[in-house]
This record gives sequence, structure tokens and C-alpha cells, in this order.
Amino acid sequence: MTHPLGLRDFRLLYAGRTISTLGDAVVPAALAIAITRATGSSGALALVLGCAMVPRLLLLPLGGVVGDRFNPRVVALVTDLVRAAAQLSVGVELIGAEPRLLHIAVAEAIGGTASAFAMPTASPLVAATVEGPLRMRANALLASTGNAARLGGPALAGVLVYTAGAGWAFVLDAASFAVSAALLTRITVRHTPAERRPFFADLAEGWTELRSRDWYWTSLIAHGAWNGASTVLLTLGPLVAARDLGGDGVWIAMTQAGAFGVLAGSLIAGRVRPGRPVMVANLGLALYALPLLALATTAPAPLTVAAYAVAMAGLGFLNPVWQTVVQQEFPAQVLARVTSYDWLLSLAAAPLGYTLAPLAADAWGSTRPLLVAAALVALACVGAAAVPGVRGVRGVQGVRGVRQTAPAAAHGPDGADRAAATDRTDGADGAGRAAGADGVQAPTATHQQDGSDSTGRQHAKASEALAKADRTGT
Repeated sequence: MTHPLGLRDFRLLYAGRTISTLGDAVVPAALAIAITRATGSSGALALVLGCAMVPRLLLLPLGGVVGDRFNPRVVALVTDLVRAAAQLSVGVELIGAEPRLLHIAVAEAIGGTASAFAMPTASPLVAATVEGPLRMRANALLASTGNAARLGGPALAGVLVYTAGAGWAFVLDAASFAVSAALLTRITVRHTPAERRPFFADLAEGWTELRSRDWYWTSLIAHGAWNGASTVLLTLGPLVAARDLGGDGVWIAMTQAGAFGVLAGSLIAGRVRPGRPVMVANLGLALYALPLLALATTAPAPLTVAAYAVAMAGLGFLNPVWQTVVQQEFPAQVLARVTSYDWLLSLAAAPLGYTLAPLAADAWGSTRPLLVAAALVALACVGAAAVPGVRGVRGVQGVRGVRQTAPAAAHGPDGADRAAATDRTDGADGAGRAAGADGVQAPTATHQQDGSDSTGRQHAKASEALAKADRTGT
């Protein structure tokens, strides 16, 4: 078998993930328009967005424990059905004559809660349906298709909003989750559950696995810095573009260029096999300093747009590479927990950036916070790339089946060799990041890529808003 789409289970997973991503892609624009039309208040929109984000972040560790204890296919199926019901209720509310903000906020909170359990299952499902040598191609394919769907999502949202009404965008999203759930019922996933322990013992085991690999936790620090810097750009960029670079059209051009950049990066990841994948991917994230510097110095608009496209290509490259490495390097029984910590640490800096960026801009102007964000993301990502463990992760198990792993990355906290655990390719084999990110959802992501969205992972949420990540999923 030379292509993952030749595998029946992955083909069904791929179809469901693509459909649900397209449904998700229409929601951000439709939600913003619907809430502002109904209330005329940006605070109301912030309330609704917060109702979705807060439970997602707080419950991610619990979602990781559930993902390891139970079959990820079942968890993903149930959460798809819950999210379908939540989005349908929002759609019905908006289609009605007088939408009620409280009902919409509650529905979004329910959807955010379901996402916290869905996000840790995304990569385990890929690993359980695709053999090791094909995983890099499978992750790149999912990332490329998801990014293409997000590219067309805002346009589709505009058509729906101005023809049928914003509520129908949510009905479409609900239908996409229902189709995804139906496809999941046809997938066969063998699962070896983690040993049953007290809840906090399960959390501690996942944390021990995370901190025992310096390449992993140092990269998560970099991914968190990336997401924090991205929120500074998302908060201050539109104002700088409109005031100093030629108008709102420059910001629109930046967002479109960024979306194309993410897509290009994921396509490159499907073809390039760097010898040190995590190091190269982290250096790619450091490119995000370029558009921050361009905005801080009010560089010419074409240069700023190009810098943002290049920076987002770095994110697009990271997401599938990161997911594949994590799928190779962690035992199946802890992957959902490790992935939940991945999302949590990658996205935690985003709320801080959204809060501090406008305060700093009011106090000192836009230039200083943009320069600080540029320095922070560059130092964090380059610093992570310099960590010995990061440089020691060699090769991604791609179509050629070539992989070498540094001893430090192949051993657990007790020093026992984990090579056999990380090379398993049966249905119990597990995953990594959705992602960002589905990281830096993503992310990833991430995850913002949510459902899919670490850094993005995802893009995390800041990244999801633009592209994202990579990181939210089926």
C-alpha cells in the first residue's frame, strides 16, 4: 500500500474530518455577524466566544484521560453528536425572530465542552487507522485538505449569511458533525485501554510521560509563545494595517495570504523529510517574528503581506510533522493524555495575549508590544530548536519507512527502552496532536485546526481564527 487513502478506515476518517472541518470553517464569520447584528455589542460576542473557550481549556486534561480509557472512535462519535445538537440549537435560535443570547452562549459552552473530549482523540484515530510508514503522508493530507476547506469557509459563510441567513451556517455545521458521526460508526479501531487508576494518577502519568522527553515539553513552550505572539498580531495588526499601511484591504490581504501560506506549508510537509523534523519545524515557527517586525516598523504593505504568508507556511509545515513525530514516540496508552496537555499548554498563552496586547498598546503604542512579541517568539522557537533532545529526534517515519530516534527520546522516565511501544502499528497504536494544535493547535490548531486546529497546533485558537490549525478534528 503506497497511499493512506487506499486504507478503508482512514478513507472514512478522512471524509468525515474534511466535511466537519468545512462545516466549522463557516461558523466564525457567521457567528460574528449574527451576534453583532442581534446585539450590536462586541462584548456579547466576547461572551459567546469565552463560553466556548473556557470549558474547552479547563476540561482538556479530563478529555485526555477519557480518550485513553475508552475507544477514541466512540469518544469522537459521541462528541460529534453532542456538537451537532449544540450547533443545531444555535442555528434554530438564530433563524427565529428574536435570538436569545443566553441560549446561544449555553449551546456554545456545551459545544466547547464536547471539543475538550474530541480534540485528544484526533491523532489517536489517525494512528489507529494508518500504518507507521504512511502516517506522515496521512497527516499531511489531512492538514492540506483541512486548510483548503478553511480557505473557502469564510466565502461560503458570506453566501449563507447574505442569502439564507446566519442561522443556516450553524445548521450546515450541525449536519457536518452528523455526517462525521455516521462515518465513524463504520470505522474499525482496535483499542488497548490504559490501566484503570484513580483520575489524578492518570493525570500524573500523562504529565510524567510529557516531562520525561525534553524535546516535547521545550517545544510546547515554544508553541505557547507562538500562540501568545499570534494574539498580539491578531489584536493590533488590523489597526496598524488600516492606519499605517493603506487601509483595511491590507489586513484582508494578509489573512488571505496567511491562509494560502498554511496550505502551502502542509503541502511541503507531505513531500519533504527533514533529518531533524522537530528542530526544523520549530525554526519554521520562528518565522512568525517577520510579520510582527514588519508591522512594528510599518514596512511596505507588499512586504508585510509576504512576511505573513511565509510565517504561516511555517505553521502549516509544523502541524503534520509534529503530529507524526508524536504518534511515533509515545506509547499508545498515554497518547490522549499527552495530546491534551499539548493543546492546553499550547493554547494557554492566547487569552493572556488577547488581554495584554491592547493594554500595552494603549500605554506605549503598537510598536513596543509588536517588537516584544517578535523577540519572544523568535527566542522561544530558536531556543527550543537548540535543545539537544529536539536536535536528537531524527527522521520521520514516512513512505520510505526510514526513522532513527535519539536514545533520550526513545526512553521513558524509568530508563526502560520504549522502542517497541513507539513502533506499534496495530489498532492500539496511538497518536499525538490534532491540531494545532489541531496545536501550535496547534495546535493544533492549533488548534487552532477543532475541532480541529497546537500550535496550532489549531491554530489555537488564534490560529484557528485565521486558518488554524490544525488542530480540531473529528
